[in-house]
Amino acid sequence: MGRPRQPLLSRERIRDTALELIDAHGLEDLSMRRLASQLGVQAASLYGHYPTKDALLDAIADKIMESVDVTGFASADWRSGLLTWARSYRAALAAHPNTVPIVASGPVHRDLSLRRADAVHGALVGAGWPPRHATMIGASVKYLVVGAAATSFARGFVDDIQVYLDRYPNLVQAHRLREHAEQIDGESFEFALTALVSGLALGYDAVAVGRVQEASPARGSTTSGR
Repeated sequence: MGRPRQPLLSRERIRDTALELIDAHGLEDLSMRRLASQLGVQAASLYGHYPTKDALLDAIADKIMESVDVTGFASADWRSGLLTWARSYRAALAAHPNTVPIVASGPVHRDLSLRRADAVHGALVGAGWPPRHATMIGASVKYLVVGAAATSFARGFVDDIQVYLDRYPNLVQAHRLREHAEQIDGESFEFALTALVSGLALGYDAVAVGRVQEASPARGSTTSGR
């Protein structure tokens, strides 16, 4: 028999199959042995492409980050950049909710994740934010996105009104939350995101004033030499 035109395994096929397993069964059920069985090979064959399971998880995290959009910062409007980044970030995690713990653990040595972080930080600093503020802004957006992707506020309530009627008079409409969970969670994320960006805009104005004051000559100084 001639050699197959395409190799049986590739890094991309292993990564994508692992992601399918995580989507279907959860992160806890992924093992190299189970992944190998799904691919029809021995587990040892996987290690030629990914030396460890952690290396495979890093590749999956980078795959998720491919759809996270940081091009909004190119407009030189940091507000637009933040909104586009955060929305696409949440959408990427919402498409693969079982991967949230992987992505949330940080960029570590993940090339694409680090390039996304570099683009966000560089754009914020380039827009005039001090580096320390840019770091905190990036962290704050990530906290918001990961929290929204990891949990559902609305689905945390049961749809039985009797649970709330007798003891929780301020929650008598809570039984309706699960029915509208997707809408409520989506609108709540937008509410929090726009509030965050609006608050940052006020802080940015204060930072801008501080820069102007630092650049202005001190009162009573003179450049005339007289």
